[in-house]
Amino acid sequence: MKTGLGLTGFAATILLLLGSVGFTAGAEPAKPADSAMAAATAVFAGGCFWCLEADFDKLPGVIATESGYTAGKTANPTYQQVSAGGTGHTEAVRVSYDPAKVSYQQLVDYFWRHVDPTVKDRQFCDVGTQYRSGIYWQNEGERKIAEASRDALLKSGKLAQVHTEIAAASAFYVAEEYHQDYYKKNPIRYAYYRKSCGRDARVHEIWGDK
Repeated sequence: MKTGLGLTGFAATILLLLGSVGFTAGAEPAKPADSAMAAATAVFAGGCFWCLEADFDKLPGVIATESGYTAGKTANPTYQQVSAGGTGHTEAVRVSYDPAKVSYQQLVDYFWRHVDPTVKDRQFCDVGTQYRSGIYWQNEGERKIAEASRDALLKSGKLAQVHTEIAAASAFYVAEEYHQDYYKKNPIRYAYYRKSCGRDARVHEIWGDK
């Protein structure tokens, strides 16, 4: 999903054809959460964070989603730095959810069925380590759930291989404001990108009707 000057890629070509998006350097503060809710968080990476954010927003029990960068070595990265592929970060989404309405296990199961775990260092039309898929656990309970879920998929024979990274959570840097809720702010561009990238077609090929 590269849009910076001098960067190349399938999504960059699409967005340039449709018109450039604005750019604000540096990460923005996290979206405020409803303090009345006892929210928990979970962090997932599944390629384009616009798409993963849109997917998780549809899940009952999810309170909010934030696009950002994680699992890399560069502090306070910008989108241009991450999309260039040199930071070690991956595009990710931090999900705030109500544990009384949806469990971490359900979030993990939902995640699997919205990504392509069979490929390494890419998701759909976006290629590079910055688009790798991942589950980033924040405690031992989450680690056990994530690993058991992966192992069950492999044991079932549904997937021949799983390249999705399962690792301890590290710093999560909230992406620039124009990336947040991109699918709501730019619905035509978003829909064209998602369809052209083949995301839904590939997900259906792997998982069938979810």
